[in-house]
Parts: sequence; C-alpha cells; structure tokens
Amino acid sequence: MDEDCTVYKTVDLISKKWTLLIILELFRGEKDRKRYSEIKRSIPRITPKILSERLKELAEENVLRKEIDYSEIPIKTFYSLTERGKDLVQVVQSVKKWGLKWKFENEDCSGTYCEKCEL
Repeated sequence: MDEDCTVYKTVDLISKKWTLLIILELFRGEKDRKRYSEIKRSIPRITPKILSERLKELAEENVLRKEIDYSEIPIKTFYSLTERGKDLVQVVQSVKKWGLKWKFENEDCSGTYCEKCEL
C-alpha cells in the first residue's frame, strides 16, 4: 500500500495502541476537559510513558488540546478534544457498533451512548 494513501495515513494515526480509548475517555462524562491523572485512572493498563506519548502525538495532530493552568501551584494541565478529535468519536462509535453486531453480546453497552457510558 502506498504511504500517501489517505487510509494508510489515517490508520497510522488512530491504530496505535490506546489511541481510540484515550479519545473515548476524553469524550466520556460530564467534563469537557480532563487531567492526566483522570485519564490514567480510567485506563489502568496503559503505562504512564505510553499515555504521555499518545497525548503528545494527539496534541501535535490537533486531535486534542493541551491547556496549562499557571494560576495555581501546582500547575495543572488539562486535555480536551478539538473538533477534529470529536469527529474521531464517530470512529469509536463505529467500532462499537461493529463489535456489537458481529462479535460481542453486551446488552448494557448496546443501550448506551459512549459519552454516558460508565463501563
């Protein structure tokens, strides 16, 4: 496959381990932005090194926004989805729909929208 192919480039971005789960985690819940520790707590099997790398990569790709609040000590860093990142949530939803249709039976999951999902 040609490396200039749009599918190749897109898959290269989103197929890295944990990427879609990070996007989902930033989408889920009531808050528009989350701290590193909140993301880490919600994805317990991800290592701190990989989480930091993925957050940096996604910020460089303008999928998420990194905001630093210098008004308090300690300084706080927040992450939130950009419009580009919010569009990728549709990919996560499509993965979910495919899994429910072809692979997994999960009544709890099938009845929820991922933003409200507490699983």
